[in-house]
Amino acid sequence: MSLFERWLTLWVALCILAGLLLGNLMPDLFAALAGLEYASVNLVVAILIWAMVYPMMIAIDFGSLKDVGRRPKGLVITLVINWLIKPFTMAALGVLFFNHLFAGLINPAKAPEYIAGLILLGAAPCTAMVFVWSQLTKGDPNYTLVQVSVNDLVMVVAFAPIVAFLLGVTDINVPWETLMLSVVLYIVIPLIAGALTRRALMLRGGEAALSAFTARIKPASVLGLLLTVVLLFGFQGQVIIAEPLLIALIAVPIIIQSYGIFALGYAWAFAWKLPHKVAAPCALIGTSNFFELAVAVAIGLFGLNSGAALATVVGVLVEVPVMLSLVAFANRTRDRFPA
Repeated sequence: MSLFERWLTLWVALCILAGLLLGNLMPDLFAALAGLEYASVNLVVAILIWAMVYPMMIAIDFGSLKDVGRRPKGLVITLVINWLIKPFTMAALGVLFFNHLFAGLINPAKAPEYIAGLILLGAAPCTAMVFVWSQLTKGDPNYTLVQVSVNDLVMVVAFAPIVAFLLGVTDINVPWETLMLSVVLYIVIPLIAGALTRRALMLRGGEAALSAFTARIKPASVLGLLLTVVLLFGFQGQVIIAEPLLIALIAVPIIIQSYGIFALGYAWAFAWKLPHKVAAPCALIGTSNFFELAVAVAIGLFGLNSGAALATVVGVLVEVPVMLSLVAFANRTRDRFPA
């Protein structure tokens, strides 16, 4: 990781503070930005999300899918945890904490929105940062690529139905048109654009051209993330200043979910005697989130000023330090796995 990536939590925290300050000093500006939307999609945030997502999609090599059958156990763990366990445990934790344990500490009318934000985080498995976590644990890069590629294809067809089902279970109205539009905007189109860009670069100059291009556009991805955080906390600035405890409360179920999902995936990989270079990335993929997608869909479904949007942004703040602690644990336990 670069110095900037290693301290991403600090930069996100500073952007949160900047957003809170600007949101309280210039409420009219943020109100004007919030009004720039079409079909329930805020245009400013959509551009920033695309700046984040597009570079990630270029990294996906669907040619690696030919190797899916070589070592299926790690892929089975990834798919089962990401699509059959993680979204449902996140929804259960959201209901437990915001409908019951934290009920006296929050505005009850906002509880469904916080739960919805957590559901969106739980149903959006990691696409990009998992390559960083895999590298830090000396994971098998080719196998990690296969896992991410398969995950992305599953996400195209599974994300919307799972989110709609869980929102319905928690008695939250599901605007299907907006949900499907979000899937097309933030998964399907960037995935196709990334695949076409990758193909063109590989034909033009191979891996060298691909690496050079991704290096040039990487700053745009990071800038998109940080500006999105500034905007979201600017939109919610006055609410957060009035309720400073809220951020910590939202972080609690996210942290519990992260460590619990990692423990399940890592223990499963250990029981199946997978090598550490497969086991560690396998557990980390299920733990990390595609928070860019979660943020975009939360805004589209519930609005910029919603508790759902706030919950997904708290996921950004929590993720990096939690994931680095899990990387350290995985590296310390490497010798317990077969070579």
